[in-house]
Amino acid sequence: MTYNVDRQAKTTARVRKLFVATLALGCAFGTIAHAQNVTAPPTPTLITPPAGNSAFLVGHAVGTQGYVCLPTVPGASTASWTVNAARPEATLFLSPFGQNFQIVTHFLSPNENPIDPTQPVPFGNATWQSSFDSSRVWAAVLNENVIRAGSDPTSCPNTGSIACLLLETVGAKEGPTSGTLLSKTSFIQRLNTNGGSAPNDGCFTSADVGKQALVPYTADYFFYRKNK
Repeated sequence: MTYNVDRQAKTTARVRKLFVATLALGCAFGTIAHAQNVTAPPTPTLITPPAGNSAFLVGHAVGTQGYVCLPTVPGASTASWTVNAARPEATLFLSPFGQNFQIVTHFLSPNENPIDPTQPVPFGNATWQSSFDSSRVWAAVLNENVIRAGSDPTSCPNTGSIACLLLETVGAKEGPTSGTLLSKTSFIQRLNTNGGSAPNDGCFTSADVGKQALVPYTADYFFYRKNK
């Protein structure tokens, strides 16, 4: 009996130490994310945020781009892959000390706090949510701020990958404990894309309509906020 009690006490102590260590590690990485010294690469004007905005956070994304097979025109017998707006999914990482640590989740969700409530809100916007304080930002590509992958050797060098983008914040929300890591975001750049383009086969005729595909990709997301 004494042996079992002692063993249980030691196990409980180890669990407590592991919990404290994990909590401390999370706090440490949260501090790192807040204190990043970020320098974005030079980018073409089309995907460069306007003056008065500075990069404050960068994460390396690993995710998938979704596609759905649709008719090329309504009623056509031919079909092609189209980006499925409901399926952007990625996890953003920092890699301090050579270990990946999740900092942001990227997905689609309804814009709960639009910047301009007079504008029509789509069923969902691209969303980034902080892993540390659950603050969120919704953003959209405005004014065709897109460049083809492979068209810029510094910021978008990988030909055949998904495009590099500049997205502007269309909504933001603090975390449940008033966290603001992402809610102050003004612009987001998607750079250094690799992969994610539509498949080369599987969607040619009306018989293929409705098929879906998830294509892996990686990219770097740079988050900007207005200068104080």
